[in-house]
Amino acid sequence: MLKGRILVTGAAGFIGSHLCDRFVNDGYHVIGMDNLITGNLGNIEHLFHLKEFEFYHHDVSKFVHVPGDLNYILHFASPASPIDYLKMPIQTLKVGSLGTHNLLGLAKQKKSRILIASTSEVYGDPLVHPQTEEYWGNVNPIGPRGVYDEAKRFQEAITMAYHRYHGLETRIVRIFNTYGPRMRMEDGRVLPAFFSQAIRGEELTVFGDGSQTRSFCYVNDLVDGIVRLLLSDYEKPVNLGNPQEVTVLEFANEIIQLVGNPKARIAYRELPEDDPKQRKPDISLARKILHWEPKFDRSKGLELTFEYFKKIVPLQ
Repeated sequence: MLKGRILVTGAAGFIGSHLCDRFVNDGYHVIGMDNLITGNLGNIEHLFHLKEFEFYHHDVSKFVHVPGDLNYILHFASPASPIDYLKMPIQTLKVGSLGTHNLLGLAKQKKSRILIASTSEVYGDPLVHPQTEEYWGNVNPIGPRGVYDEAKRFQEAITMAYHRYHGLETRIVRIFNTYGPRMRMEDGRVLPAFFSQAIRGEELTVFGDGSQTRSFCYVNDLVDGIVRLLLSDYEKPVNLGNPQEVTVLEFANEIIQLVGNPKARIAYRELPEDDPKQRKPDISLARKILHWEPKFDRSKGLELTFEYFKKIVPLQ
């Protein structure tokens, strides 16, 4: 017997597709929705033959209709990498504002619980380290990254407004750097960029001196945390990520060693505008409320991710 019906937006994306897998495996009927501007149907085509899964090709920035009951909505539709949202700034703002508004309206109509995918980018270039949920952030609203940062900050604000004014059951997850199979090789984020460059025997592009830090969470850990948050009673934002911090330069050298291509080497470039210098989640709240913390260490997660990327870009 099915546990319920779930709508996942951004279903053909990296995280969205893993969520579809998880909820199908957990016994739900999953409706995946994506306009495919950055999503890839190949990420979910293995689900198409299942009666527990259906797919809607639709842009959530336009009116959203789903027939029948809906128990849960998970809003993961959005360009999520700098290359994508710098190329599609208006779409990024619209999916965070109009799209979120449409889905909150759908949740109100269906009496569904809705979980909104926010991001560590709401903290901007943080002045507090590590970042707790109480930190309000240091964001440049008119900088090149502002289209993504402010779309997500607005998304949180309207979600809490619907919760307070309409009594809607809402959940907000602030996602820190996540990696794993199904990432797009050319999406501009540091991990797929480093893997593609190392596999091809090219220079790994390190911006600045590489001393800026990142924290990487394996996608299976993130999905587990999202499911726990969805089914919890906690209504305010929760950080999910791996607090194990590494400098970008150290990370580049880890990738070079793992890939083992003797031609791969590091090249330094000028630091982009508003690039965060530190990014590390404080996950004390997730530990307390959700009894969650990452289980995959970075070496194991990188091995699994490398196996996926080898199939996309053959070793040179």
